[in-house]
Amino acid sequence: MKGSDLEKYCEKAIQGGATHAKEIHPSSVITAPWVMMKCLYGCQYRAGFCCPPHSPTHVQTREVLDSYQRAILFHREAPRTKERGEQNMKFFDTLLTMEGDLFKAGYYKAFAILAGPCALCKECGKVQGIPCRFPAKARPSMEACGIDVFQTARNSGFFIQTLREKTETQNLYCLILVD
Repeated sequence: MKGSDLEKYCEKAIQGGATHAKEIHPSSVITAPWVMMKCLYGCQYRAGFCCPPHSPTHVQTREVLDSYQRAILFHREAPRTKERGEQNMKFFDTLLTMEGDLFKAGYYKAFAILAGPCALCKECGKVQGIPCRFPAKARPSMEACGIDVFQTARNSGFFIQTLREKTETQNLYCLILVD
């Protein structure tokens, strides 16, 4: 990674709240059909525009990943605090800004895939039967796209484990597809 043209974006992400950022090859991102099942049948937030069945399937995601040569994987340690949600939203804004900066720098295919359910609205417009209020900012999560975040993080040398208690520090992972 030293000397890579993406190094400055990794450094910017760390300044913006990431614990780690690493350039990876999209082939190291693992997709699987079971991941979306966890979203559809195990998640209380499953009714939004960024959730299955409205997000890409694992097969569609794999096809997209295979059309890229580079990506950046971001890790954010998020301790349980009153500010965690607000800090995560600021971090996601940083990544969306970075997506735009990459586009302006000539990486016209840049696209961010975030972590967890979309939290732009208190209640998703999908539930209310209205269009998305923030279509320029809404992005699906890696999980909603059928990405096995645990194996993908481990493939890149990052730490991740399931949480036993809500008080434990979360390890969030986001991805920007670059070229």
